Parts: sequence; C-alpha cells; structure tokens
Amino acid sequence: MNSTRSPSQIPPRLIPLVDIAVREARKLVVIFLYLWVLFGLFALHKSILLPEEGILYGQGFAIVNAFVLAKVMLVADNLHVGENFKTRPLIYPVLFRSALFAIILVCFDLIEEVVVGTLRGKTISESIDAIGGGTLEGILSVGVIIFVVLIPFFAFREMTKVVGNREMRDLLFVRRTKLAPVAMRSALSE
Repeated sequence: MNSTRSPSQIPPRLIPLVDIAVREARKLVVIFLYLWVLFGLFALHKSILLPEEGILYGQGFAIVNAFVLAKVMLVADNLHVGENFKTRPLIYPVLFRSALFAIILVCFDLIEEVVVGTLRGKTISESIDAIGGGTLEGILSVGVIIFVVLIPFFAFREMTKVVGNREMRDLLFVRRTKLAPVAMRSALSE
C-alpha cells in the first residue's frame, strides 16, 4: 500500500498545517546548517589542538549540537524572543539575539563537556578544561567568539524580516543591474 500522497490528496483542512510544517522545517535546516558549519569549524580546531579525540568524534558532536541548538533557536524565534526591539534599529535585536544565543551555546557546551567527561571518568573541573582551557577568561573568550560569529546570522535574519524573503533572495542571487533603478543602472554601466 502506498502511503505517500500528492499535495492534491491532502485534505483541505490540513493544507495550512502542512504549509507551516514545511516553512518551519526550512527554517530549521537553515539554522542547522549555519550552526553545523560553526560547530564543525570549532571541532576541527579542537581536534588539531587536542588530537586524542579525533576529527570524526568532534564532528559527530558538532552535528548533534547544531541540531539541538537549531531547535532551541527555532522555538525562541516562535516565542518572539527579542521582539521588544521591533521599532528600534536592527542592530539592537541583532546584538541581543547574538548575545543571548552565545550564552546558551556556551552553557550547552559546558553541559556537554561535563557529561562526556563524567562518562570518561573525569571530574567536572577536568571536563571544563576542554572549553577555553577551563579558565573563566577562556570560557568568556569562547563566548565572545560565538557572539561575533552569530552577528552575521542574526543580521541576515533581521534584514530578511524587513526586506522580505523574495527581495533578499533577489538581492543575493540576481544580477544587480536587473534590480537597480534606472538612474543606478546608468551609473553602474559607466
């Protein structure tokens, strides 16, 4: 028995739910991919500095962490975290969300290192050494790096909310001469 249905076979009352599910899944994939690149680079860097763990081990955690945090970010987005900055310049929600999620990421990283360290028979303080050397300054520096890396992600997301998905896609992937007003086209051709 074939359980797949074409869109025309979906009951009309479920179409809005399917549309929402597809839209949310796309958001989740975009967030996941950005975080996976971020965590994958951190894992690669860590595997170079601490070769005993290996590259594949770190990449596995990068995938899991990216997925878990992408879900957290999607939920926070649906709960309108940072919406109190709607009327303010875009820099406010960008910096607020970058800082908030940098803190969340560092907390997740601390918890992960403690759990993995405990499973390996390490103490909590030995486990925390894996993050920025285990010092407060090291952990804060990791947080600052994550904060800075999240700024472009949230800047892009906030600009997309203002400009619109289609317009942002056109700005990024369509020749600028096709988008520019007539006066701008003549200036670009000179």
